[in-house]
Amino acid sequence: MDDTRSSRLDVLVAATRLGLTSFGGPVAHIGYFRREYVERRRWVTEQAFADLVALSQMLPGPASSQLGIAIGTIRAGRLGGVLAWLGFTLPSAAALVAFALLTTAADLASAGWVHGLQLAAVGVVAAAVLAMWRSLAPDVPRSLIVLVAAVITLAIPSPWIQVGVIVGGGLLGRLALHRAIGARQDEVAPIVPIGRRFAVACLAGFVVLLVGLPILRSATSDHTVALVEAFDRSGSLVFGGGHVVLPLLHETVVEPGWVADDRFLAGYGAAQAVPGPLFSFSAFLGAAEIPEPNGSLGGAIALIAIFVPSFLLIWGSLPFWSAIRRSSDVARALAGTNAAVVGILAAALVTPVWTSAVLRPFDAVVAAVAAVAVIGRMPPVAVVAACAVAAEALARIA
Repeated sequence: MDDTRSSRLDVLVAATRLGLTSFGGPVAHIGYFRREYVERRRWVTEQAFADLVALSQMLPGPASSQLGIAIGTIRAGRLGGVLAWLGFTLPSAAALVAFALLTTAADLASAGWVHGLQLAAVGVVAAAVLAMWRSLAPDVPRSLIVLVAAVITLAIPSPWIQVGVIVGGGLLGRLALHRAIGARQDEVAPIVPIGRRFAVACLAGFVVLLVGLPILRSATSDHTVALVEAFDRSGSLVFGGGHVVLPLLHETVVEPGWVADDRFLAGYGAAQAVPGPLFSFSAFLGAAEIPEPNGSLGGAIALIAIFVPSFLLIWGSLPFWSAIRRSSDVARALAGTNAAVVGILAAALVTPVWTSAVLRPFDAVVAAVAAVAVIGRMPPVAVVAACAVAAEALARIA
């Protein structure tokens, strides 16, 4: 019991640390997670982490949050998954709700320190991609899969293409990696403390909510039901998470008049300036909406509703994922999948991470120094702070 409590507390502490320092969006978050959970705490192996990244990428919803839920669940059970989500999400959600209550509009896009956070994310992502490439694609066949995946992802920027690239990487791995990959007899798969019956119930619950909530919404004029349905649908149908969900959220809350367009844009700017998952933007929208429930209650309802599908999908998938990954055929497929994921991350490093942040030579220098600092094991919070200060200083001079 004491060990269980200690594990849960460890999960909450680690996730909160990430929730306070993980800037830069879902791709950058994977780099922060790898540093914390694989290198620093050694809760999962590099291979298991890569497998969980692949699983999170293949499911709809916020990939980085689902990755955290999965690792928290493996470490400390279902409550550990909840605590991992709370620690990672609550800091940004609380800040965005406070922003919604205290302001009516703001433009943070031109703030120098916000640009510095973007540059820090470039360094974190670059270091993570390099480390994962070395570990997960150490030979020529897998490096070729990385390059092909990156090219396709850059050429056809679509979340559905990313899913296709992951599946294609798995097929290539299954067919072409016979010499490089064997069964994973040297690695003990992580123990997933979830039964298959509970997993099936979670998957059934996901379908029931996705189908049943629109029916319930059409049968009642209660705005709370409409709010839950809208954000549950947003969390259920978007692959890639992060910025991909923004058009759907805009359509969901701005077009019916729940949130004014200028407030939506102001909240988006604030969401860019805080650490943690961009899906925390839902808390701002729930708090800022005109119909009741709004304020803190509306923020909490929207936040929970958009993340419920993630819990149901992760808990519904983990027991089966852990079982099928042990065979030699699946090992080869996962090796190809992992290489494809590295390619997708490499493409994301190019765009949008690099193209949206590096606008001038000074930005490239700051991003490169940040990457070297992360590779040199400087604490991420120090890298983030240094980049923010450097960018703000240049903005004031200019």
